Amino acid sequence: MTGVLTTSPLDLRAKWDGPVIDADVHAVVPSLGALMPYMSDHWQAYVRERGFTGPVPAVEYTYPSGAPSTVRPEWRPADGRPAASDVSLLRADLLDPLKVDLAILNCYYGIDWIRHPDVGPMIARAVNDWIIHEWLDKEPRLRASMVVPGHHPEEMVREIRRVGGHPGFVQVMLPVRTDRPWGNRLWHPVIAALVDKGLAMNLHWGGTSEFSPTPTGWASWYAEEYAAEQATYIMQLLSIVGEGTFQAFPDLRVTFQEGGFTWLPSIWWRMEAKRKGARRDVPWLNEPVWELLRDRVRFTVAPLDAGPPEELARIVRWLGSDDMLMFASDYPHRHDDDIQVLLDAMTPPAQEKLMSGNARAFYRF
Repeated sequence: MTGVLTTSPLDLRAKWDGPVIDADVHAVVPSLGALMPYMSDHWQAYVRERGFTGPVPAVEYTYPSGAPSTVRPEWRPADGRPAASDVSLLRADLLDPLKVDLAILNCYYGIDWIRHPDVGPMIARAVNDWIIHEWLDKEPRLRASMVVPGHHPEEMVREIRRVGGHPGFVQVMLPVRTDRPWGNRLWHPVIAALVDKGLAMNLHWGGTSEFSPTPTGWASWYAEEYAAEQATYIMQLLSIVGEGTFQAFPDLRVTFQEGGFTWLPSIWWRMEAKRKGARRDVPWLNEPVWELLRDRVRFTVAPLDAGPPEELARIVRWLGSDDMLMFASDYPHRHDDDIQVLLDAMTPPAQEKLMSGNARAFYRF
């Protein structure tokens, strides 16, 4: 990243004095040792004997520790601890200075990197219990996404049933990269389980698969791959809509996080045209795509990827709804988006919905 960019989510309070719900903040597992108290004696012994250190490659691959986008400089602890690894850091860095009413906690620990049919579920259980005891129990302003093992639908269902009823969990975090898109019917038991628990489905940055992360092969540089991730979000949206997931699960709610939203109008226009032209192929799509998305899908706004203010204002108008966007800081990541640009493109009622109202309604707070 070149130049010096200083726009911070905390600058928001100089311009917005209303309520704030932050729909995407992060908890970082500092080390596998932090999870050991939440493992059985058997698995603690397994970890020690195998020298297992956790899915570190997946986390570093998704969030390179030295990348400017991974941690804002002012949110790197001076004592050397990983950023966002303790609830006290989140309070001091964001919740208190931004005067956040509620925040949705996401923990990407790269569990999808683990193919072992027993170790992956064990780590997912430990992370969820760590979230409950070290974050939710200690900070009443927090709600959270639960994590699940990424390659074993039956184990995913088991974990959703185990902790999905905890009042602190409001959604299930599913990484956007997968071996099969989330609309595939292989995942229907998982979706049925989360819907049964009243949870939303959260498509979030991250994930690993057996294939390249782009539709046409491997990128050479992280910057290429980072920009191309938008295509993965688009494919997941197309899969969920095109394969009739919303028709199969009328109560399903979906969030897209860390993928932006400015691409949305063009893709749903294209999807609508193909729905009409290939209606025999997808007969379950019997309503306009944009109406379906406005009712069932929400997007967080970090990164904003705004472009010129006048163009952002046009995209906001193209959305045709004030209900689809939710404010997020994406703490501790750095995007240097000026949320005021987005607020300026909105009416006062739409601003209130963005900053808190849409999240409050969507998560049923």
